[in-house]
Amino acid sequence: METVEMNSVSLKRPHSGDEDGVANADEIKRQKISEKPKTGNDSGQSIETVTEQPDKPLLEDTKNEIIPNEETEEQEEEELEDSDEDGDPESFADMMKHGLTESDVGITKFVSSHKGFSGILKERYSDFVVHEIGKDGRVSHLDDFTVPVDDEDPSEETFTVLSDEDKQRLEELQLFKNKETSVAIEVIEDTKEKRTVIHQAVKSLFPGLETKTEDRDGKKYIIAYHAAGKKALANPRKHSWPKSRGSYCHFVLYKENKDTMDAINVLSKFLRVKPNIFSYMGTKDKRAITVQEIAVLRITAQRLAHLNKCLMNFKLGNFSYKNHPLKLGELQGNHFTVVLRNITGTDDQIEQAMHSLREIGFINYYGMQRFGTTAVPTYQIGRAILQNNWNEVMDLILKPRPGAEKGYLVKCREEWAKTKDPASALKKLPVKRCVEGQLLRGLLKYGMKNIISAFGIIPRNNRLMYIHSYQSYVWNNMVSKRIEEYGLRAVPGDLTLKGATAVHIEEGEVDNYTIHDVVMPLPGFDVIYPKHKIGEAYKEMLVADNLDINNMRHKIRDYSLSGAYRKIIIRPQNVNWEVVAYDDPRIPLFTTDLDKLEGKPLPVLPTDGKFRALKMEFSLPPSTYATMAIREVLKMDTSIKNQTQLNTTWLR
Repeated sequence: METVEMNSVSLKRPHSGDEDGVANADEIKRQKISEKPKTGNDSGQSIETVTEQPDKPLLEDTKNEIIPNEETEEQEEEELEDSDEDGDPESFADMMKHGLTESDVGITKFVSSHKGFSGILKERYSDFVVHEIGKDGRVSHLDDFTVPVDDEDPSEETFTVLSDEDKQRLEELQLFKNKETSVAIEVIEDTKEKRTVIHQAVKSLFPGLETKTEDRDGKKYIIAYHAAGKKALANPRKHSWPKSRGSYCHFVLYKENKDTMDAINVLSKFLRVKPNIFSYMGTKDKRAITVQEIAVLRITAQRLAHLNKCLMNFKLGNFSYKNHPLKLGELQGNHFTVVLRNITGTDDQIEQAMHSLREIGFINYYGMQRFGTTAVPTYQIGRAILQNNWNEVMDLILKPRPGAEKGYLVKCREEWAKTKDPASALKKLPVKRCVEGQLLRGLLKYGMKNIISAFGIIPRNNRLMYIHSYQSYVWNNMVSKRIEEYGLRAVPGDLTLKGATAVHIEEGEVDNYTIHDVVMPLPGFDVIYPKHKIGEAYKEMLVADNLDINNMRHKIRDYSLSGAYRKIIIRPQNVNWEVVAYDDPRIPLFTTDLDKLEGKPLPVLPTDGKFRALKMEFSLPPSTYATMAIREVLKMDTSIKNQTQLNTTWLR
């Protein structure tokens, strides 16, 4: 097999590397095989290229969600985040000149020898679909809206008996948002059956509230009140759950244009429960249509199915009751269905590229979205954390930088540079939930001399994102050096896994291994390194960064890196492809699960259309990037910087 140095490719159409359709969770404790840790907005499988939004989105835009009033501030922040998209494509392209390219983060090699060609990925959101593969190897599909029959479930009237005003008052009572200790609901057309339905509605829709019936002035009222103080808020009701039913309702979540955590937050708001009663096997990113399994503690399938009437971004189905939650990392991987539109390659080029992907695979690089999109890469912040240089950490997160950013962030950074006053900079920031806002709040609380505690206010996953980014940066660079030095064959001194343990390949064993058996370490205190030149290269790279490869323990335990192992080459499974012709770029080229449920037929495509598209399917293990697989097919730089320079009509 031949390795090919990456050259700049002249392309007519862009395809920017923003987000992957799938990401996985933090590395499973003590597991040595690298499971790319999902942190913050980091992601694990795709590539983002948008040149034209569809006239009609697959589902309604997120701004049309109905969000309960207790989250008004968050809703306003989301709207601010969505709305601050000023600037024309030319100016955006100009700003992105300051971003990263693949070579900046060590992505420089290809494994195949075919000539590259161009194509547009995600011209429509529906051009990129991800289906989760469970631990049993079953691919998740949304294909059934029916609800399991259960005599214990409340009647459908439960969901309609309360007026909007009643629901508003009950919600405020449940969340302690006013001084009232109870809410009285008058029973119109009083019957015992009607009172029973109201009791059921309050208890099922507003966990933590109890009810009783009272006579007032000859009228019947249902009185709702707190059962046991604030601790009762949104706790699943043990006494109302049938013993014969599994405690967890498992369901398939079909979503568009929202990542998994955002989706769970929305579901929890509508159900009025805490997000931590949901569990899942892996997180899926925003810029795709994704299908995955979710489990929720003691929420009925009936209540979940009712959400299909009011949620515009999601569909829930395939309900079942089980006795266990889902656990991060239990999935086998993800199956991708991808359309590359307006391709320029010849049939021979496409056949060569896809055969190579199926037979050889691609270099298992961490994709561009791992390293951020601004002129300050996330790995630089991670390096400063590992160096214990907290002033540098603060400066890198807050300092002004060239490039594409929200307007309010630019003003906040300018104020910080001018005053070094957290309170003053925070006033310029309407969106307080961003990392910059969280750090400024921490500095306001703990003072400028206690940056470590101030930084600790940022959620743990977001903090770990930075050091995982540095590990990924080292790994990418070392793998490129390894392939440059030794090619695509196993050599003495390489590492391979026996079970979960890494061992060196000895001279007499080389013929027993191929490049597909070789792993490389992410730096840490609990890994070993190759015995050839690349082992020394690791040490040299860390020394240049003022780090000691033999001492990767940090005085703050969270930032101690144990390390992990990651395969150099990934060979996708279930690879299939087809070239189709089309005339209208707005027409979908395959049907989604939702299309099938709604009975939508595939459009009839012309045999000789104006454009050609490559439809491809493949399955990848957890923590690998579909971005990098598509990069290998097209032979193109997946960075936003490169794509925007190739075509300034790139739209976000």
